[in-house]
Amino acid sequence: MARPLEGIRVLDMGTFITGPAAGMLLADLGAEVIKVEMPETGDPFRAFKGDLYSPHYQTYNRNKKSIELNTKANPEDLDALDELVKTADVFIQNFRPGVAERLHVGAERLQGINPRLVYADISGFGNEGPWKDRPAFDTVSQAASGFLRLLVNPGNPRVVGPAIGDAVTGFYTAYGILAALYERESTGKGRRVETSMFEAMAHFNLDDFTHYLSVDEVMGPWSRPHVSQSYVFQCEDGGWIALHMSSPPKFWENLAIAVDQPDMLQRPEFESRPARIENYEKVVNFLAPIFATKPRAYWEERLSTLEVPHSAVYTSKQVVEGELAQHHRLVIEGEGERGTFRTIRNPIRFDGEIEDAVSPPPELGQHNKEILGR
Repeated sequence: MARPLEGIRVLDMGTFITGPAAGMLLADLGAEVIKVEMPETGDPFRAFKGDLYSPHYQTYNRNKKSIELNTKANPEDLDALDELVKTADVFIQNFRPGVAERLHVGAERLQGINPRLVYADISGFGNEGPWKDRPAFDTVSQAASGFLRLLVNPGNPRVVGPAIGDAVTGFYTAYGILAALYERESTGKGRRVETSMFEAMAHFNLDDFTHYLSVDEVMGPWSRPHVSQSYVFQCEDGGWIALHMSSPPKFWENLAIAVDQPDMLQRPEFESRPARIENYEKVVNFLAPIFATKPRAYWEERLSTLEVPHSAVYTSKQVVEGELAQHHRLVIEGEGERGTFRTIRNPIRFDGEIEDAVSPPPELGQHNKEILGR
C-alpha cells in the first residue's frame, strides 16, 4: 500500500487533541510517529474514562508508538530524547507558551541539536500578543474566532457539536509540516512551524470574514442555510432527513413532484431563489408538515428517484452499518493487546488504493524497550 511518508520519524509530545491529531495524520501517511509521554500518567486524554485507554485518547493516537520520558526532572530521559532528536524529522508540541522551554524541548534547543528538524509549535493564541498566556480549549477557540456564533441557536444558546477547533488546528499543523518537509528537500534546513487555535479557526471561518471584509456583512447562524437553501425535516417515524437545494431550478421542480405539490413553485415564497431565501421560514412551515406524513424510508426512495439532493441524518451506528460505509470499506480493524481495535480509515486514496491496515493506539510506554532499550 502507498505510504508516502515512510522513512519520516516524528516525535509527538502533544497532549489532548491538537498535537496528537497532527501526529496521527502523519502516521496515517506512513510516518513513524513516536508519542513521548510522561511516565505513569501519559497523555491526560488517556484517563478521561479510566485505565489510560479512553475513547478520547484512542481517537487521535492510532498508528503510533509510545515511550515514557520525563525531560524536566530526569537528566537521563532528556539525554534519551536528545538522541532521538538527532534521528528525527519532525517534533510536535502543543504546550502553552513557555512550557516547552521548561521541559527543555524548545525549538531553539532542539534545532540546535538537529538543524534539519521541522519543529511544530501549537498554541492557543500564539507565542506573543495580548492573549498568549490565556488557557485555550476547543470552545474558547471557536468563540474567539467568530465560528461558535455560527453554530449556536440564539433562541436556545448551547455549545453544540464536536471538537472542531482542536481537530482543525491539528489538520493545519500537519499541512504546515508537510510544506516544511518539502522545502527541506532543497534547503536541507528545518523550519519552526507555528499555528494557534485562534488563527486556524479564523482561517477555517474564512467565508464569514470574507463577507464582512468584502461587503460589510456580518453572518449569523442562519446565513449559510438560507443562502444554500438547506433544510432538515422530521418524518413520520421520527427520523430526520436533510435537503440541500442549492441553485438549479430542477431541484425545486423535482421536489414539487416528490411532495405531490405541482403548484408549489407558483406560491410567492417559492417562486424564485431570492424569494425562497427571503422567506426561508415560510418554506420550512410549508414543507415540514408534508414530510411529517410519511416515514423517512418513503422520502429517501422518492427523493432518490427524482434526484433531489438529500440524505437521511444518520447516527454513527447507522453510518457504520449502512451500505455506503460498507461499500467504501470505511471501518478498518487492527489487533492489539486489548483485542480488536476498530476505527475510520484515512480518506485519502493513492492510485485508487485504500489504506486498510491500522495499528491500535499504543499502551503507555509500550515501545520503551524497542526505542529506548529499557
